[in-house]
Amino acid sequence: MAKVHDGISGRLREFIEAQPVFFVGTAPLDPDGLVNLSPKGTRGTFRVVDEHTFAYLDITGSGIETVAHLRENGRICVMFCAFEGPPNIVRLHGTGRVLAACDPGFDDAVAGFGEAGTSRRMQSRAVITVDVARVADACGYAVPHMAYREERTLLDRWADDKTPGDLEAYHAKKNAESIDGLPGLVPRP
Repeated sequence: MAKVHDGISGRLREFIEAQPVFFVGTAPLDPDGLVNLSPKGTRGTFRVVDEHTFAYLDITGSGIETVAHLRENGRICVMFCAFEGPPNIVRLHGTGRVLAACDPGFDDAVAGFGEAGTSRRMQSRAVITVDVARVADACGYAVPHMAYREERTLLDRWADDKTPGDLEAYHAKKNAESIDGLPGLVPRP
């Protein structure tokens, strides 16, 4: 049985901030729509803002499900698993909002991620901010031990030779709508 907490603080915050990967779950309102579960990572791209708020950089990818679902209904669950050390699973349920790269305030929001925000600025499609309604942790006894080796550099290498215009064209082609046809990224005016 999960233990519900008042907020993200103390050991839970330390645990969350130490994890190299997290998982984001969202779904459209349509009962025939597809539930989405996305792995996220890259150190420094997730930050706890306060006990009831977190944010992460939404980095360029081939799909746009999370953004589309959040724009439609806001529902989100983020999960962290301990793959090293003592077993633990933490889930943060809440309501998310999207601040896209073309929105006013985006540069200030990215700056809040410090070095990671600076290095990932061009690759970031949006900043996702979540108002947390429920914080719970569970045992994680069945989660396997797995050793963290290193960050992958494939996205960095892919983006290195891209211009801002190249990335905008990629977003317009690959991220305009979700697989269920919901609006994704809106092209810059």
